[in-house]
Formats: sequence, structure tokens, C-alpha cells
Amino acid sequence: MIFAIIKERKNPPDRRVVFSPKHLEEARTQFPEATFIVESSDIRIFQDQAYKALGFEVLEDVSHADVMIGVKEVPIENLIPNKKYFFFSHTIKKQPYNRELLKAMLDKNIEMYDHETIVRKTGARLIGFGRYAGLVGAYNGFRALGLRDGLFTLPKVETLADLDAVKAELDKITIPNIKILLSGTGKVANGAKEILDHLEIKHISDALYLTSQFTEPVYGTVDVMEYSKRIDGKVGDRYKFYKDPSGYESNFMPYAKETDYFIAGHFYGNNAPYFFTREEAKDPDFRIHLLADVSCDIDGPVASTLRPSTIEDPFYGYDIKTEKEVAYDAEGAITVMAVDNLPCELPKDASEGFGEAFLEHVIPAFFNNDEREILKRAKMTKNGKLTRRFHYLQDFVDGKE
Repeated sequence: MIFAIIKERKNPPDRRVVFSPKHLEEARTQFPEATFIVESSDIRIFQDQAYKALGFEVLEDVSHADVMIGVKEVPIENLIPNKKYFFFSHTIKKQPYNRELLKAMLDKNIEMYDHETIVRKTGARLIGFGRYAGLVGAYNGFRALGLRDGLFTLPKVETLADLDAVKAELDKITIPNIKILLSGTGKVANGAKEILDHLEIKHISDALYLTSQFTEPVYGTVDVMEYSKRIDGKVGDRYKFYKDPSGYESNFMPYAKETDYFIAGHFYGNNAPYFFTREEAKDPDFRIHLLADVSCDIDGPVASTLRPSTIEDPFYGYDIKTEKEVAYDAEGAITVMAVDNLPCELPKDASEGFGEAFLEHVIPAFFNNDEREILKRAKMTKNGKLTRRFHYLQDFVDGKE
């Protein structure tokens, strides 16, 4: 079986790759029956020569490979029929901007494995760039704070060599007396927590967060059973919430009235209650003035996230009264960081972490008869049709949703 590391073609360019040269070499050692080739790329964080130096073929044409492994969406015109593909398709939430991509994969008889669908039996994701999104997102929020309030100047992450360099920059600053709220418990939230803990910001309990003021910066964490509550007043169940959140309503406003800087690191499912609405943001006691929306669900659960921002221009402002975008440092506005490709700012670290997980969980499944059913769960399309697990996307494909 031939595996190809494909060139990233989506714009803006993405320098990440699923396998660094080191991890690709480990894959070859562990699975000598496999062949690994690399499509030439002039933007990848690891240059072609780094793969060549380890004996890998670097080719302009990899169309003879069986399995194509990439990071971001492959443009429709570059999809090769009758192949297996791995990349983030951004279709499983019925994202309208990628409807044609999903249709094209079906039309071209592509066997699609979305990185987001590579999960355990419990549904927990096995691989992803979440940690790095959380790391960069939290850092960017502090960068916005320093610039907006004239407190300190942090460089862009993309100008730094690696995560160690990022943390070295954080060692140079002092965080003012603010209250920070972090939502979520997954890889994204843990990445953001890593930044907060590196800054030695005190982590306080939920009860203290909601009832006390402090003379130093502090942070609290909040998960679904704190920021949501059952409409009927009964005790909530997180697992039932994940399956069907329709019987819940938001319980976020008590936190919004105590928070200066909100880091949104949660996973947002369809039909889940919003964190706060545009009307709720107009409440005179609403306190949030800085928001790092790592989850970045547009016009969704976080009302101030009007659009994704970019690595080049990461911040904008949300005017609470007019509900319009303004300058990020406009008086009275919520400063929003909503970059939707945060791990791209740490391409080396992110690629190395991703490749380690992909080698552990995915590649073995091709050679052990998929004993953990990882490929079976992840497979979205086969023989020009949606698989049973993803049949809920049929109306989306047909244009009925």
C-alpha cells in the first residue's frame, strides 16, 4: 500500500503537514510493508530536502498512491477519483461552504476519512490540532490585551520558532488584575490552560469565581453542566446533553457578569444553547471586554463572533449597542480574537504532535485488520455513497438543508 503526503493547496497557505520527516521515518520502520512518498511542496514547514535526506521519494505527481494524507480541504479540481483521502473536510456539521466538496467526493468515488471523525468508541477524538489552537488562541488574547491597553507588546506567534519561544515571551509580561474564564475540557481547553498555568495565574473554584473579587489575576473553568441547565429545572447529565441538548438553556450570564477575558475552548454541537446572545451582551452588568474564540462558530453561541479573523489581522471589535464590527480598540467594544486556523502559527510543533498521534492510531489500522474499528468509524463515504454513520448528511448533500 502506498501512502502519499500531499501538498496543501487551500488558500491562505497552510504550512502544516500530517507527518514530519522524523515521524514518517518512524512509520516506515514500524510498517516496512508500506511505501511512503511525499508530494513536493514549497510552503511546507519541513522542506522537501528534509524528506529526501531520509530516503523518501519527493515527487511532483503522487497520483499512483492509494492513500492521500493532507491537512486542510483539497480543492475539488485536485481530487483524484477512486482514492482514499484523509483531511479536514469541514462538512460533518453541514457547513454550507463545503457542500460541493462533499458532493464531489461522492461523485468521484472517494473514500473519505475526516480527521475529525477519527474517534474512540466513546466518540472522543483521537487526533487533532486542538492543543495548539488552545495554546495560540490564549496567547493571542493576551497579545490583544497588551496592544489594546498599552500594557505590553507580544510578538505574533508565527514569528517565533516554536512553543518554547512562545513561553519565553510570556515570561516577559505581567498580567493585570483580571478575571479569566475558560470553557471546555478537551484538547483546546487544555492547550489554553497550559498558557494560563505557565503565566502562574491562580486557578480558582467555580463558587469563588462567581462570588468573589481578587487583587491578582485569576481564572476559572466552566463546562457544559455549568454554562447550561435543564429547562425543566432537573439535574443535568452531560452525556445526555451531548446526544440531545435541546432540553437545555444557557446558564452563562452569571459568568459573563464576573468575567473580563473569556477564552472559548468548548465544542459546540448542533441545537445546543448559546452562551450569550446579542441582547444579553447589552445587559449593563455584562462584563466581558476581551474574547478569544478558539472554537470560532460564526454567528453562533458567542454573539460577538461576527466572522473569522486572520493570522495577518487577528483582532476586531464588537460594538454591543450597534451589534456591528468596529476597531478592536474602540471604546466600549468587546475585543474579539477569532482566528480559525490558529495551529498554522505553530506549524512545526503542531505537525509533530499530529503526526505522533496519527502514527499511533491510524496507520496501524491498515495493517491489523482495523481491530479497533478506527477506520470503520471514520469512513464517511464509500462506493459513491455516505456510510451509515454519516447518513445524516444526505439531506445536506441533496440541498434540502
